[in-house]
Amino acid sequence: MNRLFAVITGSFVAAALALAHEGEEHKGHGEAESAIVTVTGEVLDMACYLDHGATGAKHAECAKTCIESGLPVGIKGNDGKTYLVIGEHKPLNKELAAHAAKTITVRGKAVSRDGFHMIANAELVNAATYTCPMHPEVVADKSGQCPKCGMNLEKK
Repeated sequence: MNRLFAVITGSFVAAALALAHEGEEHKGHGEAESAIVTVTGEVLDMACYLDHGATGAKHAECAKTCIESGLPVGIKGNDGKTYLVIGEHKPLNKELAAHAAKTITVRGKAVSRDGFHMIANAELVNAATYTCPMHPEVVADKSGQCPKCGMNLEKK
């Protein structure tokens, strides 16, 4: 009898918890903003940017290495804000590492809290990339020539 009572009580508790959270998907997180936006700006590795303000072409290789190793990736928007950038509940490091220190455009849900800004569910907009047929590790966001061999970069 006690076992049956425990099973019934446990079932009621589980049902109550499920109903209490029903329809709450991410509510209560205190989001100050939540709108779909398009942001253009420089891809940053957030660790070096926050630690010592590292940006630009001189920091591109380091930023790429940091982003590839899993450190947070962001974008310094032309709107004056710096955003953490994530995909749909997943990192975008693999997609954004090739664009380190370059200007790109992303679209996603803008969320701000306590002075922090994030683009969630982000996707690259017009993410045309160019690469060298002989050196696939050379990636650019516009056509040009390979710095290693001088061949024309081809659209990927």
